[in-house]
Amino acid sequence: MVTKVLIYSIVFLCIASNESVKAQDNAAQQLPLKWDLQTCVDYANKNNIQLNTLRLSQQISKQDLLLAKAAKYPNLFGNMGQNFTHSTNANPVVGGYATQSSFSSTYSLTSAWTVYNGGYLNYNIKLQNLNLNQAGLNVDQTVNSLTLQITQDYLNVLLAKENIIYVEDMVKTSQAQLDQGNQQYTAGSIAKNALIELEAQNATDKYNLVSAQSSLKQNVLNLKQLLQLPWSYTMEIAVPDTIIATALMPALDEVQRSALASRPEIKYAETGVDIAEMNLRMAKAQSLPVASIGTSLASGYSNNQSIEYLKQLDNNFYQRIGLTVAVPIFNNRIYKTQIEVSKIEIDQAKLSLLGAKTTLSQEVEQAYINVLNAQAQYDAAVVQLRASQESYRVASEQFKVGAANLVDLLQQKNLYVQSLQSYIQAKYTAALNIEIYNFYHGEPVKL
Repeated sequence: MVTKVLIYSIVFLCIASNESVKAQDNAAQQLPLKWDLQTCVDYANKNNIQLNTLRLSQQISKQDLLLAKAAKYPNLFGNMGQNFTHSTNANPVVGGYATQSSFSSTYSLTSAWTVYNGGYLNYNIKLQNLNLNQAGLNVDQTVNSLTLQITQDYLNVLLAKENIIYVEDMVKTSQAQLDQGNQQYTAGSIAKNALIELEAQNATDKYNLVSAQSSLKQNVLNLKQLLQLPWSYTMEIAVPDTIIATALMPALDEVQRSALASRPEIKYAETGVDIAEMNLRMAKAQSLPVASIGTSLASGYSNNQSIEYLKQLDNNFYQRIGLTVAVPIFNNRIYKTQIEVSKIEIDQAKLSLLGAKTTLSQEVEQAYINVLNAQAQYDAAVVQLRASQESYRVASEQFKVGAANLVDLLQQKNLYVQSLQSYIQAKYTAALNIEIYNFYHGEPVKL
């Protein structure tokens, strides 16, 4: 019996696992074959969980706005009651008690309409409209943050792919040098320790290649996790033809003005000030009189009367309309406190706006400095790479003909590897900082 249960459990797990794999495969078939930067950004904007959660919150704000608008109109309620009464009562004529039963019906329509409340309903409509705008700006802020993060992770993948190309070339070169060293050792032109150093260098280059490949896998995984792609999906990254590491940058003050005028975090803070001011108006409106019109229509029927049903409804038909004015006189300082708190919240919102502008200006300035530094480092890395590459080439040629020793060759090679790594890092750092700075200027990211 236990064996059968175990077998059934294994079969069930296999089927469930197979169905899960099929579901993920179907989802993967709808994904792009190759991913460039724009494809990554578009996919994240459509499928990111955090973004979609914020969009749902935006829809809730829209419903709050519709509710605020509907509050300006009269309401209407219909009521209907059916009652059966059974009682025992004293009989004053013949004495004793008599049991009585009766059936009655009531019907009514009631309506109420607020005609004046100090503008509270209108202010509430404006407030909910501001909340809706702020919810949209919150989505825009998250889109911007996500875009920059995707750009950084995407460039990290490109950096790792390019690094692999150069490391593979270094492995080929060190293997050729090792083959030459074996020939020279066989001919007796180099010592055993020199051959061992060549073998060690070749092993180091192969190890660096494995590390570079692992780095690529990790960077691809980071990008997949950011895009929330299925774990079984193999992501192919499209490599652009060129990576722009030098470009003419717009002036700092121009980018700062553009950012302050268009960035969603500034508009979000500005809307926060408007919301605080609207809350103050609503608090003041609550201290004013409220006038409302109420009306009702009602009728009823009882079988205790000899009058027929329709005649009773006509005789009992009741109409009422009235105007009610409620004047706040004393409410334990509730309204006054709300007004004073709203004034304080306005000052807080203005400080938040000032802080947002200051932070954004500093971020733009830092991005500008980062671009200048990155481009300067890239220019220096290009010069350094050319010099070390030429020195390594000369040392390699001299080693082939026996005009240079192995120590000089390996020293020049290490300098070349260091300058090459610095060049690749500087190239992609400059490209990233250019994209970030232009993004503050209002330009979309592109490679």
